[in-house]
Amino acid sequence: MRPLIHIKNPMTQDELKKQVARSAIEYIKNVPVIGVGTGSTVNFFIEMLADYTSSIDAAISSSIDTTRRLESVGIKVLDLNEVNNVEVYIDGADEVDPKKKLIKGGGGALTREKIIAGASDKFVCIVDSSKTVDVLGGFPLPIEVIPMSRKFVAGEMKKMGGQSVWRENFISDNGCEIIDIHNLYIRDPMEMERVINNIPGVVTVGLFALRDADVVLIGDGDKVITR
Repeated sequence: MRPLIHIKNPMTQDELKKQVARSAIEYIKNVPVIGVGTGSTVNFFIEMLADYTSSIDAAISSSIDTTRRLESVGIKVLDLNEVNNVEVYIDGADEVDPKKKLIKGGGGALTREKIIAGASDKFVCIVDSSKTVDVLGGFPLPIEVIPMSRKFVAGEMKKMGGQSVWRENFISDNGCEIIDIHNLYIRDPMEMERVINNIPGVVTVGLFALRDADVVLIGDGDKVITR
């Protein structure tokens, strides 16, 4: 008789997200004011913060939804203008390349996320392994725009080879609209971010390349990989 082979069940995507969210806790210990992003992986992180309310004075939130979640676990939320420094910012991403450049904004909070990332000393990005890519662009690139500029910005992106899809019935927390750009192959994310930033009407592009992640934690199988 052949011996029984026990095959370990692979972790579900939610289990990977919880795993990597748990690893991020190490980065906010003894940090009085933290920045917190938006998204499904970050939501698991927020749930875990309920055990650390005594050591966290306050958080800076990237969205109305995140603010509600933070307050529900007992974390005070401050406006960025009320603090002098954000030591650590924890957020997810829709895509991460090997150089820690990111696409973010699938949840529509890209502008506030980019502001907090820029104001933070350390940006820790938490993702599961499905978000890692060799070249950015498989995930549609979000661009938040002033409403009157939507078609104009879409036309400019067409010149760059992208196909724009208006995110209908969605208004950002800033009162703006979002277009998602498909069919881009982003070999130079820093240069593309600069070019899109200069299109009139663009509020924020979801490329986080000029200010990328300092640390990327990747839930992969039964381990967390650190970049």
